[in-house]
Amino acid sequence: MTVFTIGKLAKSCDVKVDTIRHYEQKGLLLPLDRTASGYRVYSSNSVKRLRFVRKAQHLGFTLEEIRELLELSENSDADCADIREKARMKSDAIEKRISDLISIKKSLVELSKYCPGKGVSLSECSILKHFYEESE
Repeated sequence: MTVFTIGKLAKSCDVKVDTIRHYEQKGLLLPLDRTASGYRVYSSNSVKRLRFVRKAQHLGFTLEEIRELLELSENSDADCADIREKARMKSDAIEKRISDLISIKKSLVELSKYCPGKGVSLSECSILKHFYEESE
């Protein structure tokens, strides 16, 4: 069996050592063992698990959601529908976030239209006035 030190594991997955330590703290990645001198050693399964975590993060999953995906992937009672449901839920959440961001962008564009621009005192800035006014 191939074993990796934390440095070699980090290099093989192009992450920082601190990232691996953070994932350990979150319970997403565990060392196989420690050497007599206290160094962490990892198995080749750790490489796969670390890649899983990184790819899931890239798709927008939180560390807690990734933990759930990992638990499902190791649950013999689970099936593809369970994973698909998690992916659909994440997709729906991203769609909602996109909608929210589009709304925010429209508001910023609208606010910017009324800004008098260069040479006008900040006391006349419509954007700052908007931020300071009481909400309805």
